[in-house]
Amino acid sequence: METLHHVLNKMFGVSVRRAEYKETELQGGTVGDVRLIEGTFETENGDKLPYKFVLKTQGKWERPGDPDSWRREYDLYLSDLGEVFRPKCYHAEMSGDKFQIWLEYVEGVSGNALTTEMLEQAAYEIGRFQGEIFSKPELVKDLSNFGDTGYLKRDYEQWHSPGKSFEYSYLRSAYCALPQHLKQMIFDIDDNMDTLFDRISKLPVVLCHRDFWLENIIFSDGKIRLIDWDTSGWGYLGEDLASLIADDIDFKNFEEYCQRLIPAYYRGISEYMDISGIKDRFIREMILIKFGYRMVQAFMFAENASESEEAVQALQKVFSFLSKISN
Repeated sequence: METLHHVLNKMFGVSVRRAEYKETELQGGTVGDVRLIEGTFETENGDKLPYKFVLKTQGKWERPGDPDSWRREYDLYLSDLGEVFRPKCYHAEMSGDKFQIWLEYVEGVSGNALTTEMLEQAAYEIGRFQGEIFSKPELVKDLSNFGDTGYLKRDYEQWHSPGKSFEYSYLRSAYCALPQHLKQMIFDIDDNMDTLFDRISKLPVVLCHRDFWLENIIFSDGKIRLIDWDTSGWGYLGEDLASLIADDIDFKNFEEYCQRLIPAYYRGISEYMDISGIKDRFIREMILIKFGYRMVQAFMFAENASESEEAVQALQKVFSFLSKISN
């Protein structure tokens, strides 16, 4: 209750006499507990006001190759990086191997309700954010708890694993019914892995959100807010955009997303960086690196013909767009 009074004081700038609250569990990640805290409180002047905020509790856990990611949001919210386009943080505290952060509750549009125009703005904003951090490294000079640039390759290698990845073995088996040209598209990524990652490593290194998809984007009052920053870290230009275009989307929109979100991203990042020599193709390759085997997995575990066809069409959309670029 003492902490609640403190948070309400920061939210409203008034002294709190008493407060009541109720908790509602919100959809969170797999390791964090996220709750909506709402109710009314009474000020010292006798006014009664409603309030609403989000309480996130995170315990220690270890992500392979990124052991301190569990506390990254706590570190970010206590940093001088500013609000960027995150929700406001009213209070944060660490106790042993657990932290809690009290965050602004942002009401807005998220998930599949986001329009292409909203996603276009999100692409522009993440590009602008990355460009600004790239050009002003002093903004993050005191922050050491970011993931490293090896994240993309480590994530890919979990799929590219003969004898360990079911998807890798399935794709090469006689009973994989995917069209040959789509299988070959994935094979080409596998066969040229070293060359592709060598080319990617020459791209500018930027600060990535790394979980940049529909459910973590909120459009509110004409602005974009991003939640769940625990995987954020140093990565390569375009990683976040590849996620935005391909992660859990309706692939009927894939071509439109490529045509609109990539230029929006470039506009944003170009406000701070010269990227005139960078070509579009690497973003499509990143899509296959990040999601190619996931699309195979969707086909592999499809429960009916409709789901199988959707998985094939998703891969076909990527193939068609890559072919246009190649030609």
